[in-house]
Amino acid sequence: MAVASERELAALAFIVAGSDAPLTETERAVVPEGSAPRPDVLKQLRDAIEQGDDPLGSAFCRLRSPEVRRRQGAVYTPRPIVDAMIAWAAGEGIPARIVDPGAGSGRFLLAAGRAFAEAELVAVETDPLAALVLRANAAALNMAGRLTLHLEDYREVVLPPADGPTLFLGNPPYVRHHGISAPWKGWMADVAASNGLKASKLAGLHIHFFLKTRELARTGDYGAFVTSAEWLDVNYGEVLRRLLTNGLGGSFLHVIDPRAMPFADAATTGAVTCFRVGVSERQLRIRSVASLDRLGDLREGSPISWSSLDETRRWSTLLRPSTYRSVRGRTSLGELCRVHRGQVTGCNAVWIAGNYRGALPEAVSVPAVTKARELFQVAPRLASVAGLRRVIDLPADLDELGADEFAQVRRFLEWAKLSGADRSYVARHRRAWWAVALRPPAPILCTYMARRPPAFVRNPCGARHLNIAHGLYPRDPLPDSVLDALCGWLQDNVCVSSGRTYAGGLTKFEPKELERIPIPSVEQLNERTEELVVGGADERLGDIPGAVPKATPGRAARTLL
Repeated sequence: MAVASERELAALAFIVAGSDAPLTETERAVVPEGSAPRPDVLKQLRDAIEQGDDPLGSAFCRLRSPEVRRRQGAVYTPRPIVDAMIAWAAGEGIPARIVDPGAGSGRFLLAAGRAFAEAELVAVETDPLAALVLRANAAALNMAGRLTLHLEDYREVVLPPADGPTLFLGNPPYVRHHGISAPWKGWMADVAASNGLKASKLAGLHIHFFLKTRELARTGDYGAFVTSAEWLDVNYGEVLRRLLTNGLGGSFLHVIDPRAMPFADAATTGAVTCFRVGVSERQLRIRSVASLDRLGDLREGSPISWSSLDETRRWSTLLRPSTYRSVRGRTSLGELCRVHRGQVTGCNAVWIAGNYRGALPEAVSVPAVTKARELFQVAPRLASVAGLRRVIDLPADLDELGADEFAQVRRFLEWAKLSGADRSYVARHRRAWWAVALRPPAPILCTYMARRPPAFVRNPCGARHLNIAHGLYPRDPLPDSVLDALCGWLQDNVCVSSGRTYAGGLTKFEPKELERIPIPSVEQLNERTEELVVGGADERLGDIPGAVPKATPGRAARTLL
């Protein structure tokens, strides 16, 4: 269906909804006057809606760019996830009422309305155009008489008592804390405190919606929400992790690989959370799902006791592949290495050599990794500094320089001041504004922010790195062969699900997150590298994915098996 503008979409939705639809003034404001689609177009629309499609909602998604909708938290859900969540709800009983807190075009609510033919339908939506599309879809499915639509913020909704259990179902909007006002952050803290919990003001809007659901729900109600999965690990997600044990009754958790596209416009790790309000579950069943066609029965999953969950800081570690969990004598990366982000220059245009045309001492012009792609291109080994840009790394005490060197540096610093390098926030908080103070070369470098798994790269050439990468520094000296094996193991086993995947599909690894990753012990790395040197690669290499023969450092294990 070709719709050229939001005004045209509003006109179509208004006609499908019916002229006597109980629109609010805000909804009516988006409807243009004097426009009526052809009868054959209306019939095609109604037929498509009756068959379970969402042509008006799809048109809405085409007209509003993903970037705009992400800012509004409007990310629509693929049908397989909707169907799986409704199937789970059907196994819980028959609800008297279904509430969708971020209804959009009604994909969840109306599919649930078909499954539960007697249930009252309650939609909450703040966008008047999306609300109008929802009314049109409900009318085409003969559900308008069952529908109550709240054109307001879910956190402001008041629900009357229901004659039976309420099913809370949907995809709460994802808006980061930067887009949430201070009064709403205060509201969240108050609601959390009323449940005996402490909430971080860094929490996203989806956390607010879980808290509001707990405020509205009564014992016997139940629900399933699909959200971004970052709350499993981040500090602000602690309030939701505790809420699932404190009244919300978490029962099943399914984490969906971002490559499965659980959200139509964003390569983001998804989490389907099923809960039974007021039920004290002894365990939470969890599982990892690689593709939507494997989502299936949401009652599946490995049982994890709540006591174990309470002791686990990052829940995603419970979803690691067996290669993480079955390594004999495993340790964590942080026990073996410190992880440090590279240095911030404060003004790359000055401190990355290139713009300055004068001479500088060679000793202060240091080859460094300044872009993540420089590591992606050479992984798993940076053998030479050739091709890397240079960073100007001056000593804090310029008296260390010889007379000629000092004269060159003084001319450079005069130019740097004219460029404002001394006035940046970073420069003003250094011991000396001109001293970038690069970290020593790290034996292993890794990228930490991309839309793909990080690249782990051996650094035998001793390149430095800026803050686009992390450096892995062994706490105790390690032979090159063990560093090669460690780097190879990390390259093969650390995936996007080990980090924080944000709604735009960007995955980030903070230093402490990397340090918590389980790895083989030094003894195992030593054993395997010795076996490889003596006997070559063999099937035993599979015990430590990513271990590499000394003669071919960085070669992935899967190429040897």
